[in-house]
Amino acid sequence: MTGKPLRLIPLGGLGEIGKNMMAVEYGENILIIDTGIMFPENDMLGIDYIIPDFRYLLDKRDKVRGIVVTHGHEDHTGAIHHVLREFPAPIFATPLTRGLLEVKLKRGGLLQDADLRTVQAGDQVQVGPFKIEFFHVSHSIPDAVGLGITTPAGLLVHTGDYKFDHTPVDGWPTDFAKLAEFGGRGVLALLADSTNADKPGWTPSEAVIDSALDEVFRTAKGRILVGTFASLISRMAQVARAAERHGRSMAFVGTSMVENAKMARKLGYLDVPDSLVVPIDHALRMPPSKVVLMCTGTQGEPSSILGRLSTGSNRMFDIKAGDTIVLSSHPIPGNEEMVHRTINRLFQRGAEVIYDAIAPVHVSGHASQEEMKLMLQLVRPQYLVPVHGELRHLKQHAAMAREIGLPAQNIAVVENGTVIEFRDGEMGIGERIPGGYVFVDGSGVGDVGPSVMREREALARDGFVAVHLHLNAKRGALRGEPEILSKGFVFTREAEDLFARARDLIRRVAAEAEDTQDLDQRLESDLRKFFYSETRRRPMVFVFVSSDGR
Repeated sequence: MTGKPLRLIPLGGLGEIGKNMMAVEYGENILIIDTGIMFPENDMLGIDYIIPDFRYLLDKRDKVRGIVVTHGHEDHTGAIHHVLREFPAPIFATPLTRGLLEVKLKRGGLLQDADLRTVQAGDQVQVGPFKIEFFHVSHSIPDAVGLGITTPAGLLVHTGDYKFDHTPVDGWPTDFAKLAEFGGRGVLALLADSTNADKPGWTPSEAVIDSALDEVFRTAKGRILVGTFASLISRMAQVARAAERHGRSMAFVGTSMVENAKMARKLGYLDVPDSLVVPIDHALRMPPSKVVLMCTGTQGEPSSILGRLSTGSNRMFDIKAGDTIVLSSHPIPGNEEMVHRTINRLFQRGAEVIYDAIAPVHVSGHASQEEMKLMLQLVRPQYLVPVHGELRHLKQHAAMAREIGLPAQNIAVVENGTVIEFRDGEMGIGERIPGGYVFVDGSGVGDVGPSVMREREALARDGFVAVHLHLNAKRGALRGEPEILSKGFVFTREAEDLFARARDLIRRVAAEAEDTQDLDQRLESDLRKFFYSETRRRPMVFVFVSSDGR
Protein backbone atom coordinates (compact mmCIF):
# COMPACT_ATOMS: atom_id res chain seq x y z
CA MET A 1 0.00 0.00 0.00
CA THR A 2 1.17 3.48 -0.84
CA GLY A 3 0.21 5.28 2.35
CA LYS A 4 -0.15 8.56 0.44
CA PRO A 5 -3.69 9.81 -0.18
CA LEU A 6 -5.09 10.38 -3.65
CA ARG A 7 -7.12 13.57 -3.42
CA LEU A 8 -9.91 14.81 -5.70
CA ILE A 9 -10.53 18.55 -5.36
CA PRO A 10 -13.69 19.70 -7.18
CA LEU A 11 -13.26 23.39 -8.01
CA GLY A 12 -16.28 23.74 -10.31
CA GLY A 13 -19.18 21.80 -11.79
CA LEU A 14 -20.35 20.01 -8.65
CA GLY A 15 -23.55 21.58 -7.35
CA GLU A 16 -24.05 23.64 -10.52
CA ILE A 17 -24.20 23.46 -14.30
CA GLY A 18 -21.00 24.94 -15.73
CA LYS A 19 -17.47 26.08 -14.84
CA ASN A 20 -16.25 22.49 -14.69
CA MET A 21 -12.82 22.07 -13.10
CA MET A 22 -11.35 19.19 -11.10
CA ALA A 23 -7.89 18.81 -9.56
CA VAL A 24 -6.38 15.37 -8.94
CA GLU A 25 -3.60 15.48 -6.34
CA TYR A 26 -1.12 12.79 -5.35
CA GLY A 27 1.87 13.71 -3.21
CA GLU A 28 3.66 16.63 -4.85
CA ASN A 29 1.76 16.30 -8.14
CA ILE A 30 -1.47 17.88 -9.37
CA LEU A 31 -3.40 17.26 -12.59
CA ILE A 32 -6.11 19.75 -13.62
CA ILE A 33 -9.09 18.47 -15.62
CA ASP A 34 -11.02 21.16 -17.56
CA THR A 35 -11.16 24.92 -17.00
CA GLY A 36 -14.75 26.02 -17.67
CA ILE A 37 -16.89 29.09 -17.19
CA MET A 38 -20.49 29.52 -16.09
CA PHE A 39 -23.06 31.99 -17.40
CA PRO A 40 -24.33 34.49 -14.83
CA GLU A 41 -27.79 34.06 -13.35
CA ASN A 42 -30.50 36.70 -13.79
CA ASP A 43 -29.71 38.48 -10.53
CA MET A 44 -25.94 38.70 -11.18
CA LEU A 45 -26.14 42.21 -12.59
CA GLY A 46 -23.31 43.33 -14.84
CA ILE A 47 -21.39 40.05 -14.59
CA ASP A 48 -19.97 38.75 -17.88
CA TYR A 49 -19.22 35.22 -16.71
CA ILE A 50 -18.06 33.21 -13.70
CA ILE A 51 -14.88 31.16 -13.32
CA PRO A 52 -13.89 28.54 -10.71
CA ASP A 53 -12.33 29.62 -7.43
CA PHE A 54 -8.88 28.00 -7.69
CA ARG A 55 -7.25 29.73 -4.71
CA TYR A 56 -6.42 26.30 -3.27
CA LEU A 57 -3.89 25.79 -6.06
CA LEU A 58 -2.18 29.19 -5.99
CA ASP A 59 0.53 28.20 -3.49
CA LYS A 60 0.97 24.86 -5.29
CA ARG A 61 1.89 26.23 -8.73
CA ASP A 62 5.06 24.14 -8.93
CA LYS A 63 3.05 20.96 -8.32
CA VAL A 64 0.72 21.38 -11.33
CA ARG A 65 2.06 18.88 -13.89
CA GLY A 66 -0.52 19.35 -16.62
CA ILE A 67 -3.98 20.52 -17.70
CA VAL A 68 -6.28 18.16 -19.61
CA VAL A 69 -9.29 19.55 -21.50
CA THR A 70 -11.91 16.92 -22.37
CA HIS A 71 -13.71 18.86 -25.13
CA GLY A 72 -14.25 22.29 -26.62
CA HIS A 73 -17.42 23.63 -24.96
CA GLU A 74 -17.29 26.87 -22.96
CA ASP A 75 -18.17 25.20 -19.67
CA HIS A 76 -14.93 23.19 -20.02
CA THR A 77 -12.61 25.64 -21.83
CA GLY A 78 -13.79 29.19 -21.14
CA ALA A 79 -11.47 29.93 -18.18
CA ILE A 80 -8.32 28.56 -19.84
CA HIS A 81 -6.56 31.94 -20.06
CA HIS A 82 -7.32 32.71 -16.40
CA VAL A 83 -5.93 29.34 -15.32
CA LEU A 84 -2.93 29.42 -17.64
CA ARG A 85 -1.82 32.82 -16.31
CA GLU A 86 -1.46 31.23 -12.87
CA PHE A 87 -0.35 27.73 -13.88
CA PRO A 88 1.81 27.70 -17.05
CA ALA A 89 1.63 23.90 -17.35
CA PRO A 90 1.37 21.77 -20.52
CA ILE A 91 -2.17 21.56 -21.93
CA PHE A 92 -3.32 18.26 -23.43
CA ALA A 93 -6.24 18.31 -25.89
CA THR A 94 -7.50 16.59 -29.02
CA PRO A 95 -7.06 18.47 -32.34
CA LEU A 96 -10.45 20.23 -32.45
CA THR A 97 -10.34 21.08 -28.74
CA ARG A 98 -6.81 22.40 -29.19
CA GLY A 99 -7.98 24.55 -32.10
CA LEU A 100 -10.77 26.07 -30.00
CA LEU A 101 -8.30 26.69 -27.16
CA GLU A 102 -5.94 28.42 -29.58
CA VAL A 103 -8.70 30.83 -30.59
CA LYS A 104 -9.26 31.72 -26.91
CA LEU A 105 -5.59 31.97 -26.00
CA LYS A 106 -4.83 34.13 -29.03
CA ARG A 107 -7.61 36.52 -28.01
CA GLY A 108 -6.12 36.64 -24.49
CA GLY A 109 -2.56 37.19 -25.74
CA LEU A 110 -1.29 33.89 -24.29
CA LEU A 111 -1.02 31.66 -27.34
CA GLN A 112 2.64 32.33 -28.06
CA ASP A 113 3.81 31.10 -24.65
CA ALA A 114 1.29 28.26 -24.22
CA ASP A 115 2.59 24.67 -24.21
CA LEU A 116 -0.20 22.97 -26.19
CA ARG A 117 0.16 19.24 -26.83
CA THR A 118 -2.12 17.39 -29.22
CA VAL A 119 -3.49 13.98 -28.24
CA GLN A 120 -5.84 11.60 -30.00
CA ALA A 121 -8.47 9.24 -28.61
CA GLY A 122 -6.56 6.03 -27.93
CA ASP A 123 -3.35 7.82 -26.91
CA GLN A 124 -1.58 7.46 -23.58
CA VAL A 125 0.52 10.16 -21.91
CA GLN A 126 2.46 10.18 -18.66
CA VAL A 127 1.98 13.35 -16.61
CA GLY A 128 3.95 13.08 -13.39
CA PRO A 129 2.70 9.92 -11.64
CA PHE A 130 -0.52 9.92 -13.69
CA LYS A 131 -0.82 7.73 -16.79
CA ILE A 132 -3.71 9.17 -18.80
CA GLU A 133 -5.56 7.11 -21.42
CA PHE A 134 -7.83 9.12 -23.70
CA PHE A 135 -10.95 7.38 -24.99
CA HIS A 136 -13.55 8.77 -27.39
CA VAL A 137 -17.01 9.72 -26.15
CA SER A 138 -19.95 10.89 -28.23
CA HIS A 139 -21.13 14.37 -27.33
CA SER A 140 -22.60 17.39 -29.13
CA ILE A 141 -19.15 18.40 -30.34
CA PRO A 142 -16.59 16.28 -32.21
CA ASP A 143 -13.33 15.11 -30.63
CA ALA A 144 -14.66 14.77 -27.06
CA VAL A 145 -12.80 12.36 -24.79
CA GLY A 146 -13.07 10.72 -21.42
CA LEU A 147 -10.05 9.87 -19.30
CA GLY A 148 -8.67 6.74 -17.72
CA ILE A 149 -6.15 7.96 -15.13
CA THR A 150 -3.88 5.33 -13.59
CA THR A 151 -2.52 6.64 -10.30
CA PRO A 152 -0.35 4.95 -7.64
CA ALA A 153 -3.59 4.61 -5.60
CA GLY A 154 -5.72 3.03 -8.35
CA LEU A 155 -7.52 3.69 -11.65
CA LEU A 156 -9.84 6.68 -12.02
CA VAL A 157 -12.25 6.95 -14.95
CA HIS A 158 -13.55 10.42 -15.80
CA THR A 159 -16.35 10.29 -18.38
CA GLY A 160 -16.22 13.94 -19.44
CA ASP A 161 -19.53 14.95 -21.05
CA TYR A 162 -20.92 11.95 -22.93
CA LYS A 163 -23.93 10.16 -24.37
CA PHE A 164 -24.36 6.73 -25.96
CA ASP A 165 -25.32 7.90 -29.46
CA HIS A 166 -25.20 5.08 -32.02
CA THR A 167 -25.69 7.46 -34.97
CA PRO A 168 -23.64 10.56 -34.08
CA VAL A 169 -23.09 13.35 -36.58
CA ASP A 170 -19.37 12.52 -36.91
CA GLY A 171 -20.02 8.76 -37.18
CA TRP A 172 -17.86 8.03 -34.13
CA PRO A 173 -19.78 6.53 -31.18
CA THR A 174 -18.56 6.27 -27.59
CA ASP A 175 -15.82 3.67 -27.06
CA PHE A 176 -17.80 0.93 -25.30
CA ALA A 177 -14.91 -1.52 -25.58
CA LYS A 178 -12.51 0.74 -23.69
CA LEU A 179 -15.03 1.31 -20.92
CA ALA A 180 -15.52 -2.43 -20.56
CA GLU A 181 -11.75 -2.95 -20.56
CA PHE A 182 -11.42 -0.46 -17.71
CA GLY A 183 -14.13 -2.39 -15.87
CA GLY A 184 -12.22 -5.63 -16.33
CA ARG A 185 -9.02 -4.02 -15.12
CA GLY A 186 -10.64 -2.74 -11.90
CA VAL A 187 -11.71 0.86 -11.37
CA LEU A 188 -11.17 2.58 -8.03
CA ALA A 189 -13.56 5.47 -8.76
CA LEU A 190 -15.80 6.65 -11.59
CA LEU A 191 -16.28 10.41 -12.00
CA ALA A 192 -19.42 10.48 -14.14
CA ASP A 193 -21.45 13.20 -15.86
CA SER A 194 -24.75 13.82 -14.02
CA THR A 195 -26.30 16.61 -16.12
CA ASN A 196 -29.35 14.58 -17.25
CA ALA A 197 -29.72 12.39 -14.17
CA ASP A 198 -33.37 13.44 -13.86
CA LYS A 199 -34.19 12.53 -17.49
CA PRO A 200 -35.62 9.00 -17.90
CA GLY A 201 -34.77 6.73 -20.81
CA TRP A 202 -32.15 7.39 -23.46
CA THR A 203 -31.08 10.73 -24.94
CA PRO A 204 -32.15 10.95 -28.62
CA SER A 205 -29.48 10.76 -31.29
CA GLU A 206 -28.15 13.90 -32.94
CA ALA A 207 -29.47 12.36 -36.19
CA VAL A 208 -33.08 13.35 -35.33
CA ILE A 209 -32.14 17.00 -35.85
CA ASP A 210 -31.50 16.46 -39.58
CA SER A 211 -35.16 15.78 -40.36
CA ALA A 212 -36.29 18.71 -38.18
CA LEU A 213 -33.92 21.06 -40.02
CA ASP A 214 -35.13 19.74 -43.36
CA GLU A 215 -38.71 20.61 -42.40
CA VAL A 216 -37.66 24.14 -41.41
CA PHE A 217 -35.72 24.67 -44.65
CA ARG A 218 -38.59 23.24 -46.72
CA THR A 219 -41.27 25.56 -45.28
CA ALA A 220 -39.34 28.79 -44.56
CA LYS A 221 -40.00 31.47 -47.20
CA GLY A 222 -37.54 34.09 -45.94
CA ARG A 223 -34.17 34.11 -44.22
CA ILE A 224 -33.32 31.36 -41.76
CA LEU A 225 -31.26 32.27 -38.69
CA VAL A 226 -29.96 29.35 -36.63
CA GLY A 227 -28.86 30.21 -33.10
CA THR A 228 -26.50 27.91 -31.25
CA PHE A 229 -23.29 27.95 -29.21
CA ALA A 230 -20.22 29.13 -31.11
CA SER A 231 -18.43 25.90 -30.16
CA LEU A 232 -21.19 23.55 -31.37
CA ILE A 233 -19.32 22.44 -34.49
CA SER A 234 -21.57 19.42 -35.11
CA ARG A 235 -24.61 21.72 -35.40
CA MET A 236 -22.75 23.88 -37.90
CA ALA A 237 -22.15 20.75 -39.99
CA GLN A 238 -25.83 19.73 -39.85
CA VAL A 239 -27.00 23.22 -40.87
CA ALA A 240 -24.45 23.28 -43.70
CA ARG A 241 -25.75 19.99 -45.07
CA ALA A 242 -29.34 21.21 -44.85
CA ALA A 243 -28.39 24.45 -46.62
CA GLU A 244 -26.70 22.54 -49.41
CA ARG A 245 -29.72 20.24 -49.85
CA HIS A 246 -32.12 23.19 -50.08
CA GLY A 247 -30.07 25.54 -52.23
CA ARG A 248 -29.19 28.16 -49.61
CA SER A 249 -25.87 29.88 -48.96
CA MET A 250 -24.53 29.99 -45.41
CA ALA A 251 -22.95 32.83 -43.42
CA PHE A 252 -21.51 32.91 -39.92
CA VAL A 253 -22.33 35.92 -37.72
CA GLY A 254 -20.34 37.07 -34.70
CA THR A 255 -16.61 36.98 -33.97
CA SER A 256 -16.55 33.74 -31.98
CA MET A 257 -18.78 31.93 -34.49
CA VAL A 258 -16.65 33.08 -37.44
CA GLU A 259 -13.34 32.20 -35.76
CA ASN A 260 -14.47 28.77 -34.57
CA ALA A 261 -15.98 27.87 -37.95
CA LYS A 262 -12.80 28.96 -39.74
CA MET A 263 -10.65 26.86 -37.40
CA ALA A 264 -12.93 23.79 -37.63
CA ARG A 265 -12.90 23.97 -41.44
CA LYS A 266 -9.11 24.29 -41.45
CA LEU A 267 -8.76 21.17 -39.27
CA GLY A 268 -11.28 19.18 -41.32
CA TYR A 269 -13.98 18.89 -38.65
CA LEU A 270 -16.38 21.10 -40.62
CA ASP A 271 -16.52 19.81 -44.18
CA VAL A 272 -18.26 22.66 -45.98
CA PRO A 273 -17.71 23.51 -49.67
CA ASP A 274 -16.18 26.94 -50.25
CA SER A 275 -19.04 27.74 -52.62
CA LEU A 276 -21.56 27.29 -49.80
CA VAL A 277 -20.11 29.85 -47.37
CA VAL A 278 -20.42 33.59 -48.04
CA PRO A 279 -19.43 36.63 -45.96
CA ILE A 280 -22.23 38.16 -43.91
CA ASP A 281 -22.26 41.42 -45.88
CA HIS A 282 -22.80 39.42 -49.10
CA ALA A 283 -25.48 37.25 -47.48
CA LEU A 284 -27.47 40.33 -46.44
CA ARG A 285 -27.70 41.40 -50.09
CA MET A 286 -28.94 38.00 -51.29
CA PRO A 287 -32.62 37.05 -51.74
CA PRO A 288 -33.95 36.05 -48.27
CA SER A 289 -34.99 32.60 -49.51
CA LYS A 290 -31.40 31.82 -50.52
CA VAL A 291 -29.54 32.35 -47.25
CA VAL A 292 -29.10 30.90 -43.76
CA LEU A 293 -27.25 32.74 -41.01
CA MET A 294 -25.62 31.04 -38.00
CA CYS A 295 -25.62 33.22 -34.87
CA THR A 296 -24.88 33.09 -31.16
CA GLY A 297 -27.34 33.99 -28.43
CA THR A 298 -29.50 30.98 -27.57
CA GLN A 299 -29.15 31.69 -23.82
CA GLY A 300 -30.68 35.16 -24.07
CA GLU A 301 -27.36 36.95 -23.54
CA PRO A 302 -28.05 40.67 -24.15
CA SER A 303 -24.73 41.23 -25.98
CA SER A 304 -25.09 38.25 -28.32
CA ILE A 305 -26.30 38.50 -31.92
CA LEU A 306 -29.79 37.15 -31.21
CA GLY A 307 -29.98 39.18 -28.00
CA ARG A 308 -29.30 42.39 -29.92
CA LEU A 309 -31.61 41.39 -32.76
CA SER A 310 -34.44 40.86 -30.26
CA THR A 311 -34.09 44.45 -29.00
CA GLY A 312 -33.37 46.06 -32.39
CA SER A 313 -29.86 47.08 -31.32
CA ASN A 314 -27.82 44.98 -33.74
CA ARG A 315 -25.76 47.33 -35.93
CA MET A 316 -25.25 45.20 -39.04
CA PHE A 317 -28.83 44.07 -39.71
CA ASP A 318 -32.27 43.76 -38.14
CA ILE A 319 -35.05 41.18 -38.02
CA LYS A 320 -37.43 41.22 -40.99
CA ALA A 321 -41.01 40.01 -41.08
CA GLY A 322 -40.84 36.53 -42.59
CA ASP A 323 -37.53 35.55 -40.95
CA THR A 324 -37.44 32.09 -39.35
CA ILE A 325 -35.25 31.77 -36.27
CA VAL A 326 -34.21 28.33 -35.00
CA LEU A 327 -32.91 28.14 -31.42
CA SER A 328 -30.83 24.97 -31.38
CA SER A 329 -30.09 24.62 -27.66
CA HIS A 330 -31.71 23.94 -24.31
CA PRO A 331 -31.78 26.82 -21.80
CA ILE A 332 -29.07 26.38 -19.20
CA PRO A 333 -30.71 26.08 -15.75
CA GLY A 334 -31.21 29.61 -14.42
CA ASN A 335 -31.37 31.12 -17.93
CA GLU A 336 -34.95 30.11 -18.75
CA GLU A 337 -36.41 33.57 -18.09
CA MET A 338 -33.85 35.32 -20.31
CA VAL A 339 -34.35 32.79 -23.11
CA HIS A 340 -38.15 33.09 -23.01
CA ARG A 341 -37.92 36.88 -22.98
CA THR A 342 -35.69 36.78 -26.07
CA ILE A 343 -38.11 34.45 -27.87
CA ASN A 344 -41.04 36.74 -27.11
CA ARG A 345 -39.15 39.80 -28.36
CA LEU A 346 -38.21 38.02 -31.59
CA PHE A 347 -41.89 37.17 -32.15
CA GLN A 348 -42.79 40.82 -31.50
CA ARG A 349 -40.36 41.89 -34.22
CA GLY A 350 -42.12 39.71 -36.79
CA ALA A 351 -40.00 36.56 -36.82
CA GLU A 352 -41.18 32.95 -36.66
CA VAL A 353 -39.27 31.29 -33.81
CA ILE A 354 -38.73 27.53 -33.58
CA TYR A 355 -37.26 26.08 -30.41
CA ASP A 356 -36.93 22.67 -28.80
CA ALA A 357 -40.32 22.79 -27.05
CA ILE A 358 -42.15 22.81 -30.40
CA ALA A 359 -39.78 20.95 -32.76
CA PRO A 360 -36.77 18.61 -32.29
CA VAL A 361 -34.23 21.21 -33.41
CA HIS A 362 -31.93 20.37 -30.50
CA VAL A 363 -31.09 17.28 -28.50
CA SER A 364 -28.97 17.07 -25.39
CA GLY A 365 -25.37 15.98 -25.59
CA HIS A 366 -25.58 14.30 -22.19
CA ALA A 367 -26.53 10.81 -21.15
CA SER A 368 -29.98 10.17 -19.67
CA GLN A 369 -30.78 7.68 -16.93
CA GLU A 370 -30.53 4.41 -18.89
CA GLU A 371 -27.19 5.44 -20.40
CA MET A 372 -25.88 6.40 -16.97
CA LYS A 373 -26.86 2.99 -15.63
CA LEU A 374 -25.10 1.32 -18.57
CA MET A 375 -21.97 3.37 -17.87
CA LEU A 376 -21.97 2.09 -14.29
CA GLN A 377 -22.47 -1.51 -15.46
CA LEU A 378 -19.64 -1.25 -17.99
CA VAL A 379 -17.08 0.38 -15.69
CA ARG A 380 -18.12 -1.38 -12.44
CA PRO A 381 -16.32 1.08 -10.16
CA GLN A 382 -15.64 0.50 -6.49
CA TYR A 383 -16.65 4.11 -5.80
CA LEU A 384 -18.78 6.65 -7.65
CA VAL A 385 -18.33 10.43 -7.62
CA PRO A 386 -21.20 12.10 -9.54
CA VAL A 387 -19.91 15.25 -11.30
CA HIS A 388 -21.23 17.92 -13.68
CA GLY A 389 -24.61 18.82 -12.25
CA GLU A 390 -26.64 20.67 -9.68
CA LEU A 391 -27.07 18.99 -6.32
CA ARG A 392 -30.42 17.52 -7.43
CA HIS A 393 -28.68 15.84 -10.39
CA LEU A 394 -25.86 14.47 -8.22
CA LYS A 395 -28.39 13.07 -5.73
CA GLN A 396 -30.43 11.42 -8.48
CA HIS A 397 -27.28 9.89 -9.98
CA ALA A 398 -26.42 8.46 -6.57
CA ALA A 399 -29.93 7.00 -6.22
CA MET A 400 -29.56 5.22 -9.58
CA ALA A 401 -26.21 3.80 -8.52
CA ARG A 402 -27.77 2.41 -5.34
CA GLU A 403 -30.56 0.84 -7.42
CA ILE A 404 -28.05 -1.22 -9.37
CA GLY A 405 -26.18 -2.37 -6.29
CA LEU A 406 -23.49 0.15 -5.39
CA PRO A 407 -23.43 0.60 -1.58
CA ALA A 408 -24.45 4.05 -0.36
CA GLN A 409 -21.16 4.43 1.54
CA ASN A 410 -19.29 3.99 -1.75
CA ILE A 411 -20.91 7.06 -3.35
CA ALA A 412 -19.61 10.58 -2.69
CA VAL A 413 -22.16 13.32 -3.38
CA VAL A 414 -20.23 16.52 -2.69
CA GLU A 415 -20.24 20.12 -3.86
CA ASN A 416 -17.39 22.35 -4.98
CA GLY A 417 -14.61 22.66 -2.42
CA THR A 418 -15.24 19.37 -0.61
CA VAL A 419 -12.11 17.22 -0.90
CA ILE A 420 -12.45 13.47 -1.49
CA GLU A 421 -9.55 11.28 -0.37
CA PHE A 422 -8.62 7.72 -1.23
CA ARG A 423 -6.09 6.08 1.09
CA ASP A 424 -5.20 2.41 0.72
CA GLY A 425 -8.36 1.78 -1.29
CA GLU A 426 -10.72 3.43 1.19
CA MET A 427 -12.66 6.61 0.42
CA GLY A 428 -13.12 9.44 2.88
CA ILE A 429 -14.27 13.05 2.87
CA GLY A 430 -11.52 15.56 3.61
CA GLU A 431 -11.51 19.25 4.46
CA ARG A 432 -13.60 21.95 2.80
CA ILE A 433 -11.69 24.52 0.74
CA PRO A 434 -12.96 27.65 -1.08
CA GLY A 435 -15.11 26.60 -4.02
CA GLY A 436 -17.45 29.49 -4.74
CA TYR A 437 -17.92 31.96 -7.58
CA VAL A 438 -15.26 34.26 -9.00
CA PHE A 439 -17.04 36.95 -11.00
CA VAL A 440 -15.55 38.40 -14.19
CA ASP A 441 -16.85 41.89 -14.89
CA GLY A 442 -15.16 43.63 -17.81
CA SER A 443 -11.42 43.46 -17.16
CA GLY A 444 -11.90 42.81 -13.45
CA VAL A 445 -11.50 39.26 -12.15
CA GLY A 446 -12.64 38.58 -8.60
CA ASP A 447 -12.92 42.24 -7.63
CA VAL A 448 -16.72 42.02 -7.53
CA GLY A 449 -17.80 40.10 -4.46
CA PRO A 450 -21.07 39.40 -2.62
CA SER A 451 -21.22 42.87 -1.05
CA VAL A 452 -20.93 44.57 -4.46
CA MET A 453 -23.58 42.24 -5.87
CA ARG A 454 -25.93 43.12 -3.00
CA GLU A 455 -25.38 46.82 -3.70
CA ARG A 456 -26.16 46.29 -7.40
CA GLU A 457 -29.32 44.42 -6.49
CA ALA A 458 -30.40 47.24 -4.17
CA LEU A 459 -29.70 49.86 -6.83
CA ALA A 460 -31.59 47.86 -9.45
CA ARG A 461 -34.53 47.30 -7.13
CA ASP A 462 -35.10 50.78 -5.61
CA GLY A 463 -32.57 53.17 -7.17
CA PHE A 464 -30.66 55.82 -5.23
CA VAL A 465 -31.02 59.33 -3.83
CA ALA A 466 -28.01 61.66 -3.55
CA VAL A 467 -28.18 64.77 -1.34
CA HIS A 468 -25.69 67.64 -1.26
CA LEU A 469 -25.63 70.19 1.61
CA HIS A 470 -23.59 73.36 1.77
CA LEU A 471 -22.86 74.52 5.34
CA ASN A 472 -21.36 77.65 6.83
CA ALA A 473 -18.38 76.19 8.69
CA LYS A 474 -18.39 78.70 11.55
CA ARG A 475 -22.12 78.73 12.30
CA GLY A 476 -23.07 75.26 11.04
CA ALA A 477 -26.02 76.79 9.20
CA LEU A 478 -27.26 75.67 5.81
CA ARG A 479 -26.33 77.85 2.88
CA GLY A 480 -29.00 77.63 0.22
CA GLU A 481 -31.38 74.78 -0.51
CA PRO A 482 -30.28 71.12 -0.17
CA GLU A 483 -29.72 69.62 -3.63
CA ILE A 484 -31.40 66.27 -4.26
CA LEU A 485 -30.74 63.97 -7.21
CA SER A 486 -32.39 60.59 -7.68
CA LYS A 487 -32.20 57.81 -10.28
CA GLY A 488 -34.42 54.75 -10.48
CA PHE A 489 -36.48 55.77 -7.42
CA VAL A 490 -39.55 57.86 -8.31
CA PHE A 491 -40.91 59.51 -11.44
CA THR A 492 -39.90 63.17 -11.69
CA ARG A 493 -43.44 64.63 -11.33
CA GLU A 494 -44.17 62.47 -8.30
CA ALA A 495 -40.86 63.46 -6.73
CA GLU A 496 -41.54 67.21 -6.34
CA ASP A 497 -43.71 67.01 -3.23
CA LEU A 498 -41.74 64.08 -1.76
CA PHE A 499 -38.43 65.87 -2.13
CA ALA A 500 -39.87 69.14 -0.81
CA ARG A 501 -40.76 67.33 2.41
CA ALA A 502 -37.35 65.62 2.40
CA ARG A 503 -35.72 69.07 2.27
CA ASP A 504 -37.83 70.15 5.29
CA LEU A 505 -36.51 67.09 7.15
CA ILE A 506 -32.93 67.91 6.15
CA ARG A 507 -33.25 71.52 7.32
CA ARG A 508 -34.79 70.42 10.63
CA VAL A 509 -32.10 67.82 11.36
CA ALA A 510 -29.32 70.22 10.39
CA ALA A 511 -30.78 73.00 12.59
CA GLU A 512 -31.17 70.71 15.61
CA ALA A 513 -27.65 69.27 15.31
CA GLU A 514 -25.39 70.50 18.10
CA ASP A 515 -22.38 69.81 15.87
CA THR A 516 -21.99 68.90 12.24
CA GLN A 517 -19.73 65.91 12.82
CA ASP A 518 -21.34 62.75 11.37
CA LEU A 519 -24.23 64.86 10.07
CA ASP A 520 -24.09 62.98 6.75
CA GLN A 521 -24.57 59.61 8.48
CA ARG A 522 -27.46 60.87 10.63
CA LEU A 523 -29.19 62.34 7.60
CA GLU A 524 -28.71 59.14 5.57
CA SER A 525 -30.38 57.15 8.36
CA ASP A 526 -33.26 59.61 8.79
CA LEU A 527 -33.85 59.91 5.04
CA ARG A 528 -33.91 56.13 4.57
CA LYS A 529 -36.62 55.90 7.24
CA PHE A 530 -38.52 58.82 5.69
CA PHE A 531 -38.48 57.44 2.15
CA TYR A 532 -39.56 54.01 3.34
CA SER A 533 -42.46 55.42 5.41
CA GLU A 534 -43.63 57.46 2.42
CA THR A 535 -43.07 55.01 -0.46
CA ARG A 536 -42.41 51.55 1.05
CA ARG A 537 -39.21 51.54 -1.01
CA ARG A 538 -35.61 51.42 0.18
CA PRO A 539 -33.42 53.51 -2.14
CA MET A 540 -29.74 53.76 -1.38
CA VAL A 541 -29.20 57.21 0.17
CA PHE A 542 -25.95 59.18 -0.04
CA VAL A 543 -25.46 62.52 1.73
CA PHE A 544 -22.50 64.77 0.91
CA VAL A 545 -21.73 67.75 3.16
CA SER A 546 -19.43 70.56 2.09
CA SER A 547 -18.63 73.76 3.99
CA ASP A 548 -16.93 77.11 3.55
CA GLY A 549 -15.07 79.27 6.00
CA ARG A 550 -17.43 82.24 6.14
